[in-house]
Amino acid sequence: MEEKLKQISSNCLRVVLIGPESTGKTVLAEMLAKHFKTVWTPEFSRHYAELKIANNETLTYEDVLPIAVGQMVLENAMILKANQLLICDTNLLETNVYSEFYYGKCPEIVQKFATEHHYDLHFLTYIDLPWEADSIRDKPFERKEMFEAFEQALLTNNIPYVLLKGSMEERFNQAQKQIHLLIGNDEIYR
Repeated sequence: MEEKLKQISSNCLRVVLIGPESTGKTVLAEMLAKHFKTVWTPEFSRHYAELKIANNETLTYEDVLPIAVGQMVLENAMILKANQLLICDTNLLETNVYSEFYYGKCPEIVQKFATEHHYDLHFLTYIDLPWEADSIRDKPFERKEMFEAFEQALLTNNIPYVLLKGSMEERFNQAQKQIHLLIGNDEIYR
């Protein structure tokens, strides 16, 4: 199981978006990948949850580990397709936070890799975008509590992050500027 949760080695820069549901992570990941002419890693848990719902099943604690494995399989596959920059719509730290929030615990192996994985830039998305309901989202009234849990996870693990606030355009502008700073010589991305 450990092998499935490891990040593959790469010279590619990894940028990750984390934060509560309905804060624009997926849209922003797509926008940034397009801007930087690269690929992005979608959120595996969304697909996984949609399949469970389609089968009239609910997510349980036993689903946390398969979700974590699925996320890393996606990330490792996409880094091989990236052009020296990979945008991730989530990571195992987010899986860890949600597991703790929903179940009061998280598998130790997920916790281990959630803190061992390396990302060159973390973006934390704020809750100032309007809530958009869908078949998966279920915490419209816990957004502040979820945001605080994500921020605390970053702080506890001494992970520097950039807070993204405002409209989607403002978030995109903030994020792409930070990525351009990270890249340095960024002529190929313009």
